[in-house]
Amino acid sequence: MEPKKPGGPADHLANERTFLAWVRTSIGIMAFGFVVVKFSLFVKQLSLMLGKEMEIRSHGLSAFTGITLVAVGAVTVIFSWFRYRNIEKQLNEGRYAHASGLLTALTGFIFLVSVLLIVYLLEST
Repeated sequence: MEPKKPGGPADHLANERTFLAWVRTSIGIMAFGFVVVKFSLFVKQLSLMLGKEMEIRSHGLSAFTGITLVAVGAVTVIFSWFRYRNIEKQLNEGRYAHASGLLTALTGFIFLVSVLLIVYLLEST
């Protein structure tokens, strides 16, 4: 039986690049959440600047959706850090076990939010 070799520099650098990609993804999710929360305020201010009263039907969903997206972005960065540390440990021990739980959860969440936003937009038009 061959002794296990620890991961080389290329493996550790790939792990770091993956972690940084997760960080960028979480920042993007949080930024989108911020935009969703502030969009209704922007529309109200724009209507005042144009001197027109616009009726904005608000169900309060934009604030909830935006805050949820910001929270999911924060949780994503925490989970990605744990994933990074776990893979680093595995590489140092000379083993690697692929796990796609974070990918599956985040993909499902983003799909769900997309469907809810489509429904919300269809109802508001």
